[in-house]
Amino acid sequence: MIFKSVSIASVFAVSLLQNADDADVNLPAQLTDDGGMSLLELLVQGGYIMIPILILSFVAIYVIAERWKFLKNSYMPSKPFLAAVEDMLRAGETRAAMNHCEQVNKPLGRILKQGISRLGRPIADIEEGIKNAGKKEIFMMEKRMDWLATIAGVAPLIGFLGTVTGMIQAFMQIQSLQGNVNPSVLAGGIWEALITTAAGLAVGIFAYFFYNYLLGRINRMIFELEMATTEFIELLQKPAKKDKPADKPRDFVVR
Repeated sequence: MIFKSVSIASVFAVSLLQNADDADVNLPAQLTDDGGMSLLELLVQGGYIMIPILILSFVAIYVIAERWKFLKNSYMPSKPFLAAVEDMLRAGETRAAMNHCEQVNKPLGRILKQGISRLGRPIADIEEGIKNAGKKEIFMMEKRMDWLATIAGVAPLIGFLGTVTGMIQAFMQIQSLQGNVNPSVLAGGIWEALITTAAGLAVGIFAYFFYNYLLGRINRMIFELEMATTEFIELLQKPAKKDKPADKPRDFVVR
């Protein structure tokens, strides 16, 4: 999915710049009736350095939307769920508790399912199963976040690269004209330098903001999972009451 989006973005960016070259677009021709320029014309003026910046922007939007949806679907209040699981285990309904975790299909449910499936074993084995399941869920929550961090750092650097190439172009124009230049001659290189820098910074700031926002949500969810699993382990270690000998055996109590 992500590679298909990148391919589409690449084709769009290349065709955009090729159309600009075929039309021999120059700065004065891009001016609108009110003396300004449209956003599309500004992007074209940035040159071919804008292609990787545009691709990174599409990738960033995809990752943000995908992670936002995943985290929203993964969240679940832990208190009601733990209470329901505890009631089932106290009633000796281990299979019903596992089925409940499967039906919920949330990170906390999948983690507790691993713990419930090991009931009857030493508490260390149960904790190990919960720990391994937790690592898997954390990995899934943090998936592709490194892409967003990379975009936040790389996009401004590509923009600065456009600044360098634009200024090189400007000075080459000065050399070719042996110093007999005016501002309009250098306008193309200066436009490229300024536009690519602005575009790279804009994409980098956008990606960095949502990286920190999503990372904050992930950290809060991880903290809640840790608290819930700790409470679950403490539940398993509670001593069984002796005043109700007729009750069903509490197979979830680790002795």
